[in-house]
Amino acid sequence: MVQVFSLKTSAQTEFIDITHSIQEIIKKMGVEDGICTIFIPHTTAAITINENADPSVVRDILMELNKIVPFKNSYHHREGNSPAHIKASLLGCSQAVLIESGKLVLGTWQGIFFCEFDGPRHRKVHVNVISNGR
Repeated sequence: MVQVFSLKTSAQTEFIDITHSIQEIIKKMGVEDGICTIFIPHTTAAITINENADPSVVRDILMELNKIVPFKNSYHHREGNSPAHIKASLLGCSQAVLIESGKLVLGTWQGIFFCEFDGPRHRKVHVNVISNGR
């Protein structure tokens, strides 16, 4: 079953930790063991898993992505958001995470992040939870 939730981003580029929201969906669905797929239906946003204990990690990732794909360049896309499309393609639009004993299987320092590259905007996150049926 797919659940969809919305979020509002507040900056041109930002990472929003959505781990708790995903975990709440799993809890509400009562799935003990299975897999959770998170999908972002936007071409200028992405989803990633990385450290959520130290906020400087996210700042460093954004800093380096902005160096690799600068805001200003000789882009041809008329809307002016080519850097957002490129960054979203680099990180990807989905992640799959195992579920064991009703919890996301993530490392000690890992969290799930919605990645905004063309904000601020209203966005949607699709979450598909499949139970192993055990």
